[in-house]
Amino acid sequence: MGYGSYKASDWQRLKNSKGIRTDSSAAEIFSGNEFLEKYDPKYIDMRESRDSADSPESTPIILGFDVTGSMGYLAAEIAKNSLNKTITQIYDKHPVTNPHVMCAAFTSPINKPASGALQVTQFEADIRVVEQLLEFKVMFGGNRYSFDDLVWYFAAHHTDIDCFSKRRKKGFIFCIGDEVCGIDDGSFLTCDDVKRIFGDEGVRDHIKLKDSYDLASKRYEIFHIVTDMGYRFDKAYQSWERLMPGRVASIREEDIQYLSEVIISILLLFKGYSKDDVIRQWQGDTRDVVSKAISDIKIR
Repeated sequence: MGYGSYKASDWQRLKNSKGIRTDSSAAEIFSGNEFLEKYDPKYIDMRESRDSADSPESTPIILGFDVTGSMGYLAAEIAKNSLNKTITQIYDKHPVTNPHVMCAAFTSPINKPASGALQVTQFEADIRVVEQLLEFKVMFGGNRYSFDDLVWYFAAHHTDIDCFSKRRKKGFIFCIGDEVCGIDDGSFLTCDDVKRIFGDEGVRDHIKLKDSYDLASKRYEIFHIVTDMGYRFDKAYQSWERLMPGRVASIREEDIQYLSEVIISILLLFKGYSKDDVIRQWQGDTRDVVSKAISDIKIR
């Protein structure tokens, strides 16, 4: 997938048609949604990001986010604001070519039914990615970790991306959550998790967190953005830095409206801009938020 082109006017029309307001909550935006098979990894063989006449040099970007109860505001922010801003700013600032965006919503695989731990859209280059996002079921209970490894596993085993297969350029994965990563507890995906969630047979050993990260890293540049919820922030941030040093950013809950600027700034760093140049392009509060968010990012 990945045909067509994105227009902010299409997003505005869609938002108006759905009655989504600036103050709409996640419960209002996603209320009544059911888990749909078309977004359930168990029923998905492959998500594809293909070059086309519209996107001759496609760049797949996966935006993964925690949808547990404490993170409902994040799903609402992405639907109302950040997804549209991220895509339009990519076209404005050109950190990558021809973005193909996939949204992935994750929660705990523990004690969950076969459906629900992960939902994934297609890779899309136009308004269809927002239309699909708005069909997600996003209201869950709490969880112990931020389960980015569900997104990583899917990206490693169930995506086919032309940027890498044709040009040996990697795509990007950004996951956002407020919990620790589980590295200190030896977190892993069990064989049963893989079968229940992804429908994959024949996995004989548990898949450790680091192994999931390393495998997905072969074709994707991976980052985690920790949302600062106060008392547990330091522990969460440090756990992610131990797993993926230099690839961790942060943003406070009250600054979540600047999430897209943080993502764009990381992409610009990867393109080769200096940290000072990236920070200077933003103004006012945005500059302050971005400066703090990317302070530990190191692109090697």
